[in-house]
Amino acid sequence: MPGQVGIWAALVAVLAAGVTTGSPVLRSDWPVYGGFPQQVHLSYAGSASEMMVTWSTMNQTDSVVEYGEDGLNNTAKGSCVVFRDGGEEHRVQYIHRVKLTGLTPGHKYKYHCGSKEGGWSEVYTFTAMKDGTTWSPSFAAFGDMGKDNAQSLSRLREDTKRGLYDFIMHVGDFAYDMQDNGGETGNEFMRQIQSVAAYVPYMTCPGNHEGFGNFTNYKLRFNMPGDAGGENMFYSFNIGRAHVISFSTEYYFFIKYGLRQIKHQYDWLKKDLEEANKP
Repeated sequence: MPGQVGIWAALVAVLAAGVTTGSPVLRSDWPVYGGFPQQVHLSYAGSASEMMVTWSTMNQTDSVVEYGEDGLNNTAKGSCVVFRDGGEEHRVQYIHRVKLTGLTPGHKYKYHCGSKEGGWSEVYTFTAMKDGTTWSPSFAAFGDMGKDNAQSLSRLREDTKRGLYDFIMHVGDFAYDMQDNGGETGNEFMRQIQSVAAYVPYMTCPGNHEGFGNFTNYKLRFNMPGDAGGENMFYSFNIGRAHVISFSTEYYFFIKYGLRQIKHQYDWLKKDLEEANKP
């Protein structure tokens, strides 16, 4: 995994960024699921009272999540973006993002996502993040997990069912590779991790295997907290006593995508560390 560096110690450092173009071509041999939600995954939105839900559909539909502690009594709406795969076939899907707000820290919630016209996912559960700094988070950190022979996945599923993790940190190299087979390798990988990521925040950073098309698959498939303009390539969040930082060392190996992003990330990281170290 050349070019990928992880730094862990009350800080967690990682990697990620992309844009691609091309006219959409819908293929009849692509697995058809219309407006039905697939590839459901959570990410921490940066506040204990918030959670981000992301999923994919083949057809354009509304982006809705129904959720609650005792039932699906609350409704949140979001938006979707068109993802045109950068391969020769330019396959199209719609990636939906909805932020849940007003959560009670540490409480368990039920939810499903989708729409009336496209259908609803099954009902999943998650526990809102705890608030404050008097507790220490528990998380699993790993990298290099492909679609085939993902030996860690069964253990992650079991541990997630047991409630062992507050979040997951996947530090680069997904699916091998997400853009392969017109993006279907990425689709299958996202369907596989749904058994974990639909229940616990699945936090990410990019590795060298995500570099195709200026990291487009990575940038669009995941949604990390903050608005640093890093397109999921760099971000940070506070959880318990830890300040977690994810940044991309891949910028230094994919300079064909430009040098400005290196300076942008450096300026952001400097400011973030200054803020994190204030009394």
